[in-house]
Amino acid sequence: MSTAFSLAPLFRSSVGFDRFNDLFETALRNEPGSSYPPYNVEKHGDDQYRIVVAAAGFQEDDLDLQVEKGVLTISGGKRDTDENVTFLHQGIAQRAFKLSFRLADHIEIKAADLRNGLLSIDLLRVVPEEAKAKRIPINGAQQAVLQ
Repeated sequence: MSTAFSLAPLFRSSVGFDRFNDLFETALRNEPGSSYPPYNVEKHGDDQYRIVVAAAGFQEDDLDLQVEKGVLTISGGKRDTDENVTFLHQGIAQRAFKLSFRLADHIEIKAADLRNGLLSIDLLRVVPEEAKAKRIPINGAQQAVLQ
């Protein structure tokens, strides 16, 4: 029996930050159906991220992206099929889905693109100057004397 503990499930629904409390809450929440559709969360550089959702069988009109209170929600509705079609085998799932990703502060959605059955959402961290870390100079012995 393996005693290795993988943190990979913790990083599936958070993009752009490392807040372990939120990550553990998400991992412990056992949401049914959270594995459909499959998706990747990719990091491209220090401030660039991409979420890629396998949306086979969906068209742009079938998908909806919304950001509200720092949560990106991707949902897809069930597509209407031709009533004259009888499936002998239906291996391409076309059921409705809803994925949610908690975004860190200063993460902006830059673009979304549906190509070859993959929905790609590009994210960028834009930190304003006042929120960036600042280096505080330490005065030397010569300047430390106050007048």
